[in-house]
Amino acid sequence: MIFTVAIDGPAAAGKGTISRAVAERFGLAHLDTGLLYRAVGARVDEGMEPVAAARTLTAGDLSRGDLRTLAAGQAASKVAAIPEVRLALVDFQRRFARRKGGAVLDGRDIGTVICPEAEVKLFVTAAPEVRAHRRWLEVGGDAAKVLAEVRERDARDMNRTDAPLRPADDAIMIDTSTLSIDEAVERACAAVAHRLT
Repeated sequence: MIFTVAIDGPAAAGKGTISRAVAERFGLAHLDTGLLYRAVGARVDEGMEPVAAARTLTAGDLSRGDLRTLAAGQAASKVAAIPEVRLALVDFQRRFARRKGGAVLDGRDIGTVICPEAEVKLFVTAAPEVRAHRRWLEVGGDAAKVLAEVRERDARDMNRTDAPLRPADDAIMIDTSTLSIDEAVERACAAVAHRLT
């Protein structure tokens, strides 16, 4: 079976949590595509040129312990705005998406660019203040600064020339602002189950 679930949305909306839960529920492989960009950003911060960092990325680079930090997220957003970096990572993502047994990919351009043919497309979002609070709970620091960084990242992701963050025309919207994790997961799983039957 080849079956792709594309889950997009801004930072801290809950797409990673939902993606992992959907993959586990339906026995599908999972790829957090943001890790690809975080790993490239981390390599750039260590002195590599961005396109070279993307072209030579290995599976081991995705298991680094520092990829979930706020700094790694900011670095990811910066390298993701470079068209040549995105191009270097597209083929890997598309092969993963169409693997036998099915796959769930989460990111910012999965349903619009990477897998426009995905059988299910979800766009997971939440109010910036809600997302900033979630991120603050994860990383701590100054709450106002975290909110400013979330808004800055949203602006960069939504306004980049190449593959801006936006819902696919046929995406199912899930606003997690007032949903519990379980409620958000159930909405996503219901959408997937509907297409699998």
